[in-house]
Amino acid sequence: MGSAAFFDLDKTILAKSSSFAFAKPLYKGGLIGRGDVVRSAYAQFVYLASGADHQQMESMREYMSKLVTGWDVGQVRQIVAETLDEIVDPMIYQEAVELIASHKAAGRDVIIISSSGTDVVEPIGERLGADIAIGTQVAIEDGHYTGEILFYAYGEGKADAMRALAAEHGYDLAESFAYTDSHTDLPMLDLVGNPVAVNPDSSLRAIANERHWPILDFRKPVAMRVGIDRKQAAAAAGAGVALGAVALGIAWYARRKTQRT
Repeated sequence: MGSAAFFDLDKTILAKSSSFAFAKPLYKGGLIGRGDVVRSAYAQFVYLASGADHQQMESMREYMSKLVTGWDVGQVRQIVAETLDEIVDPMIYQEAVELIASHKAAGRDVIIISSSGTDVVEPIGERLGADIAIGTQVAIEDGHYTGEILFYAYGEGKADAMRALAAEHGYDLAESFAYTDSHTDLPMLDLVGNPVAVNPDSSLRAIANERHWPILDFRKPVAMRVGIDRKQAAAAAGAGVALGAVALGIAWYARRKTQRT
């Protein structure tokens, strides 16, 4: 059996929230109003200052559902593609890039699981050289988001995704790694033999100290193009990351939807 390295995205690989980071280009594209931009900026501040608890994550789920209802999927993907370097470029931690590269060199699959929307998570995962990228999935009809959240990549949902991927790809979870910043991801950390707290919120830091888990504090955000070009380009090209991440993500979400219906 092989092993895998599972990564949260925001505050673990990226220095900020990937969802909130795209507020301005979405506003320029006419998809959100000024109030949403202000709310995103405030949420970003609270998130960076103290992390997010269960109630805040559930509120974000409801907010996301209402906000994206009716959005044109093609327009969203175009905005993300056109602004990815500009928005995400300064946010990636150099330490995370090196850690991902070390897991790839050791022969482990690298998997990103984030509560941000899949249309944000998958392009970032591709750029980072991840083998699989999973985000929150919203239902689509006639090229528009319906607002129905098919899968919320949060809490126990992340652990469910990890179990499904382990069964599908033969990962030995006891030999696998998980990295996250939030105590709300404890199900993700408890599932693997090598849990690691990265830039942990106060609750997770206390738990990590109590359970003698490793704690990593990343402090060097660098330009994504520089870091990835130097550390990951060869691995990403060899693995066919774009096709792998999208295809595996779609297959997994399809199974989830079938189970619901």
